[in-house]
Amino acid sequence: MAIDKNDENYIYYIIGQNIKKQRKLKKITQEKLAEMCNYSLSFIGNLESTNVFQTISVGSLYHIAKVLDISITELFKDL
Repeated sequence: MAIDKNDENYIYYIIGQNIKKQRKLKKITQEKLAEMCNYSLSFIGNLESTNVFQTISVGSLYHIAKVLDISITELFKDL
C-alpha cells in the first residue's frame, strides 16, 4: 500500500519501507534486526508496517543505518 506524498506520514512510510528493503537485502529477520539494534520486535515491526506510522528519532535512524551498514541517507530515498 502506497501513501499519498502530501500526507505528513509519508516520510515514516518511506523510512520504514527502506529499512525493510535493506534488512531483506542482508537476509536479516525483523527479530534479528531488533536484537542487533537492542530495540523491541514491535518497534521494528511498526517501523516497517504500512498500516502504522511509527515515529523515530534521528539518533535511532542513525543507529539502524549503522547496524545495516548503510548510509543514513539510504533510509530517505523515495521509492
